[in-house]
Amino acid sequence: MMTTTDIVNLEGKPIIDERLLPADIFAIGAGHVNPSRANDPGLVFDIQPDDYIPYLCGLNYTDREIAILVQRKVKCSEISSIKEAQLNYPSFSLTLGSGAQTYTRTVTNVGQPNSLYKSLIFVPQGVEVEVTPSTLQFNEANQKASFAVTFKRTSYGGNRQDMPFAQGYIKWSSDQHSVRIPLVVIFE
Repeated sequence: MMTTTDIVNLEGKPIIDERLLPADIFAIGAGHVNPSRANDPGLVFDIQPDDYIPYLCGLNYTDREIAILVQRKVKCSEISSIKEAQLNYPSFSLTLGSGAQTYTRTVTNVGQPNSLYKSLIFVPQGVEVEVTPSTLQFNEANQKASFAVTFKRTSYGGNRQDMPFAQGYIKWSSDQHSVRIPLVVIFE
């Protein structure tokens, strides 16, 4: 649902916050729900309950606490923990220092077979973003495809006092669908 939302109001203007200023991503979230597009999203990001286990282990939940959630035994000592940005979410929220970070997402085509999606990046200020591959070709419904997104701070990426975070998005567009993935980069 969040990949099909609107980030402008009905007049085509930016959504405003309680101060009547253009809302940032923390105020707007994914945007306003668009029911007709949500009913036919084109691409979906699947995630299974077990995909959360390495993330919960990384948050230092105990084996017992996680076992209660997933209804089976878990040994975090045998599982590599992951960061939130590694979950297969239709968004990215990450803390970025001087090094590059790359994350992978997998999408399922729930739209038309024989669809070609092209990526367009609305780059967050102070960040270089690369999507690989830049196109996704689907030959059938329910086909899966993966892409990687690399984030790298640029020389004009502000400091925490001047610019604590930057926002942008990636848009995957086909002839019939537009799928928007919000990006939030918090600077270290």
